[in-house]
Amino acid sequence: MNGKGRRTSSRQFPRSTPTAGSARRPAPARGGRPAAQQGEFALPVSTTPSLPAVTTFAELDMPAPLLAELTRQGVTVPFPIQGATLPNSLAGRDVLGRGRTGSGKTLAFGLALLARTAGQRAEPRQPLALVLVPTRELAQQVTDALTPYARPMRLRMTTVVGGMSIGRQAGALREGVEVVVATPGRLRDLVERGDCRLDKVAITVLDEADQMADMGFMPQVTAVLKLVQPGGQRMLFSATLDRNVDKLVRQFLTDPVVHSVDPSAGTITTMEHHVLHVSTDDKRAATIRIAARDGRVILFMDSKRAVDRLTRDLLAGGVRAGALHGGKSQPQRNRTLAQFKNGDVTALVATNVAARGIHIDDLDLVVNVDPPADHKDYLHRGGRTARAGASGSVVTLVLPEQRRDMDRLMRDAGIDPRTAQVHSADPELARITGARVPSGIPVTIAVPVPVAQPGSGSPASRAKRGRRRTGGGAP
Repeated sequence: MNGKGRRTSSRQFPRSTPTAGSARRPAPARGGRPAAQQGEFALPVSTTPSLPAVTTFAELDMPAPLLAELTRQGVTVPFPIQGATLPNSLAGRDVLGRGRTGSGKTLAFGLALLARTAGQRAEPRQPLALVLVPTRELAQQVTDALTPYARPMRLRMTTVVGGMSIGRQAGALREGVEVVVATPGRLRDLVERGDCRLDKVAITVLDEADQMADMGFMPQVTAVLKLVQPGGQRMLFSATLDRNVDKLVRQFLTDPVVHSVDPSAGTITTMEHHVLHVSTDDKRAATIRIAARDGRVILFMDSKRAVDRLTRDLLAGGVRAGALHGGKSQPQRNRTLAQFKNGDVTALVATNVAARGIHIDDLDLVVNVDPPADHKDYLHRGGRTARAGASGSVVTLVLPEQRRDMDRLMRDAGIDPRTAQVHSADPELARITGARVPSGIPVTIAVPVPVAQPGSGSPASRAKRGRRRTGGGAP
C-alpha cells in the first residue's frame, strides 16, 4: 500500500450490476470541507503550484509527430481545459478536470497520454496506458478521436467493450497494445480470464467518472485503480463532481492539478434552453412535428419501449428516424449512429445511452421528450449540441404535472430557461424547433450491405487483419 492507497496484488473484481438509474442521493457535507454546489464536493486545493497555461500547442513539450498531426488535423489553438492541464499532465502531474461535454476533454488527456507513452513497446497482455469510460459509445468516440494521433507515434490502441467479440479483444491484447480504451465490465472479464494484466499501466484516465458512479461501476473502477502501477499518473475528468467521485479523488489522486468549469457555465452564450409547456393530448403531435424538421435532432425518452414506439410512428409518418437504446446490439447501435451522422437518419430517438460519448458535428437541437431525472442528466443530454463553442438549443417538453419538478431541476443546473406554452400547430413551436407537418409517406431505413473495398479480401481475411492492431486501430 502506498500514499495513494493502491496495491498491486491481483484480485477478483467486485460484481455489481450497472443501471442507468442507480444514482445515489448525495451524502451530507462532511465537517471541515467547504460548501460546494448542490450535490457536489469542494474541489481540492493543490499544494504544488501549477505550470502556467499555454495558448498554442507549439508551446508544449510534445513529440514532433504529435505536433505535426495536430496541424494536419487543423487543431491549432487549445481549448481552455487543454491549455490549462496539458503543461501539467505532460510533466506527469495528476489531473482533476471538470468541464461540460464538448469542452475538449478528450484531447486534454489524450495528447498527454500519447506523448508520455511514446517510444515504449507493450508486452503481450500488458498495456501501458488505460482510458476507462462508462459506455461503449464513449469508448469508440475516444478511440476514434485519438487514433489519428496514435498512428504517427506508432502506438497501438484497442477498444475493450461489451457487446463485441471478447475473443477478438483478447487476441488484440495478446499481440500487445500500448493503449486500451475500456468499459469497466468488459475489462473486468478480460482481467479475470488472464487476458489482460494492469500492473504495467503507468497512466490511467477516468473519463466521465460521475456517470460510472451513477451506473454502479464504482467497485470495478476502484478495483482497477488498485491493480495499475503504483505511483503512476492519474487523470480524472467529469462533467459533474458528486460525492462518489470525491472518494476516488481522495484515495487515488495525489496533489492533482485542478481545472474546473461550471458545467452550466459556458453553455449560456452558445446554447439556448427552452422549456415548452404542452398538454397531454397534444404532446405526441408536437413531438412528431419537431422530429419532422429540416435538420437533425436527438429526441430523448425514458424507456426503450417508448423509444421503439415513437420511432415506428415517425417512420410511418414519413420521418427518417432511428432508435438507440441499451436493448439494441452493439452493431445495431453503431449502424444507427453512422446513419445519423451521414444523414440517412435525421431523427435519433434515444434513451440516456446516447447522453454521453456521442459526438455529432453540427447538431443544433436536442429535445427532451421526457424530462430527465435530474440536472446531471439534463446537462449530459444537452451536451450533444453546442459542442466546442458551436451554437444549439435544448428543448424540454413539460406536462402540467411535471412543471414543479422541472423548475427545481433547472435551479439545480443553474439555468434560467425561456418558457412558453405551445401547441403543435403554433408558429412559436416552429420558430424555436423548426417543427413542421411530416409528409405522411412511410419511409424505410435500409440496412447497408457491406461492400468489399478494393484490396479488402474476404471476410475471413478482414477478420484476421482486424486482429492485428497497428497504428492505433480499434475493433
